[in-house]
Amino acid sequence: MRFSINLKIRDMAISRVWLDESDNECISCGACEMLCPEVFAIPDKMVVKSGVDFNKFEAQIIESAESCPTEVIKYE
Repeated sequence: MRFSINLKIRDMAISRVWLDESDNECISCGACEMLCPEVFAIPDKMVVKSGVDFNKFEAQIIESAESCPTEVIKYE
């Protein structure tokens, strides 16, 4: 007997990444920059680099947001 499982990987086009400090502030820990330097930089507090194709770094953006200790990295 043969089984076939068709798993669909999450299709998500990230169109926007931002810093939301409405509840907490960025503490400039550097985790996001370490995980995805192509998208994030920490001059004083986190900034999202302009002109980046977020879809190329989807997994790293998600990991950065989930790893942020103050949960200020948002994406859609």
